[in-house]
Amino acid sequence: MSKLKAVFHYAASDGIAQRLAAAESDWLSIETCDEDDEDRLFELMAEADVLWHVLKPATAEVIAAAPKLRLIQKIGVGVNTIDLDAARARDIPVCNMPGTNSQAVAEATVLLLLSALRRAPSFHDAARRGEGWRLDPSIFDQVGEVAGRTVGLVGYGEVARRVAPVLHALGARIIYTATSAKAEALGEWRPLADLLAESDVISLHMPVTEETENLLDAAAFAAMKPGAVLINTARGGLVDQAALYHALTEGTLLAAGLDVFAQEPIAENDPLLSLDNVTLMPHVAWLTPQTFERSIEIAVHNSRVVLDGGEFLHRVV
Repeated sequence: MSKLKAVFHYAASDGIAQRLAAAESDWLSIETCDEDDEDRLFELMAEADVLWHVLKPATAEVIAAAPKLRLIQKIGVGVNTIDLDAARARDIPVCNMPGTNSQAVAEATVLLLLSALRRAPSFHDAARRGEGWRLDPSIFDQVGEVAGRTVGLVGYGEVARRVAPVLHALGARIIYTATSAKAEALGEWRPLADLLAESDVISLHMPVTEETENLLDAAAFAAMKPGAVLINTARGGLVDQAALYHALTEGTLLAAGLDVFAQEPIAENDPLLSLDNVTLMPHVAWLTPQTFERSIEIAVHNSRVVLDGGEFLHRVV
């Protein structure tokens, strides 16, 4: 039996490389391609049966370069970085893996929330410079605690379900918005407009669709409480980034914690990078060894379905 050829399109640490090697078998070979190595990607895709896609867009051009492609497996949840129309045109299944990164993203959400509220990056940098005990006293007017605040969760999927009890235990009041009220939800349902007006902290937990793109625009930021904090570990496209910058500098927002951006990687001259009231992560909220262990199990299963037939797990297209 000839081996199924999979391409893992992401930079592999030693740990990830070891896990990929362990996943190979007499029926599966896995080649790793750094996201910046376009030449290697197209060379590998010419023979690839399966693409294990992470973040760098799987464009129509990439799909067209893979005449043998039989599966696009998203390592993660959001499929907005995959040209689904191009996949449909070739009848190439697209699968994701909801739940595999929920714990990691939930923990990163809490991390960003606390870091934004307590200005952790500013204090960290000052301490490293030896200036931590000579800070401008005004910074202490810009920090605060979770306890006593109302946290609004926009979307109530797996990540929000894990975040809510943690923040509740810290003393926050939880409200949420979703397509409908959830019987099992911790917190009270609100329409989005009411949630924006009521929340001290707003945390995003939904995919980007035609309906949700730029969900938070200038009008939405203007409707927020003065001194509100925004956390986004979902998708950058949910937020009008220019409006966000204005809200952080001249508008309602006290601070933000961001793992995702409208365009990735974020441009080196993006004005958000100049703000000391923004805590940043480079879209790595999902990235832990535990996430990858859960992910590779599904990726191997679905790759085997390509050979044997049967039902794909979490097929999107």
